[in-house]
Amino acid sequence: MSLSPSSSAQKAREAIAKRLGDLRQDAGLKGRDLAVRTGWSESKVSRIANARTPPSDSDIRAWCAACGAEDQAADLVAANRQADRMYTEWKQLHRDGMKRVQEEVIALFEQTRQFRVYCSNVMPGMVQQRGYARDLMTAITEFQGTPDDVSDAVKSRLARGRYLHEGNRTFALVLEETVLRYPFGDRDEMRDQLGYLMDVMALPRVSLGVIPFGTKRAMWPLEAFYMFDDRLVEAELLSAAIAISTPGEIATYAKAFGILAGMAVYGRAARALIREAVDALG
Repeated sequence: MSLSPSSSAQKAREAIAKRLGDLRQDAGLKGRDLAVRTGWSESKVSRIANARTPPSDSDIRAWCAACGAEDQAADLVAANRQADRMYTEWKQLHRDGMKRVQEEVIALFEQTRQFRVYCSNVMPGMVQQRGYARDLMTAITEFQGTPDDVSDAVKSRLARGRYLHEGNRTFALVLEETVLRYPFGDRDEMRDQLGYLMDVMALPRVSLGVIPFGTKRAMWPLEAFYMFDDRLVEAELLSAAIAISTPGEIATYAKAFGILAGMAVYGRAARALIREAVDALG
């Protein structure tokens, strides 16, 4: 069992489909009537009406025109574009490399005061060090087959680290112990990465917890997710990035984060786990 982070996008598309359906009904049209007016097949009308096929901007404008509701088109197009942004494949995000995405997130960091981050697989981007980030981003680039701008992307990612030290932002970071054990970079770089984690723990506005191996699970391991205040969650799947802005789903992630944070150890106990991971490097 797991959360379904793509459901926000699907719900948004279903809401758009319902609004389009309401326009058709208000105009007194049946599906076949709309098909005739737009020049589409009835199956296309059905797929859009049932949120099986996301409409294009031109589809929405044609639908609205057929229903005599041209004044509704602009709002529906804007909502449709927002739905598309909720679920974006990494290959699309990284189509011209990784640097642009690293830089675009800076505006979100600037606006956020409370960060809650859960990672089950890799270090949170904001605490990654050069060697770790380089090897991780290289692996991602090779896997996705996207343009290689790793060197520039690493510089942009490292720039995020300043937010841990400036302003009045707070950071609650929860890591599975597996994160400490998955090496990126060479042995010395991984030691530096783990050492930096201990440095981060000492910062006044940072809470860093580790969920140890063998902990009785009150919550199953999830995909990595980042909470930006109570207004946005970004979840990271293998194939796509999910942007979640529906209040109910944000509340679900907040509940999950609270349970996961309650399973973690902090302070001396967390440092002991990090030291064990360093010692295991040999």
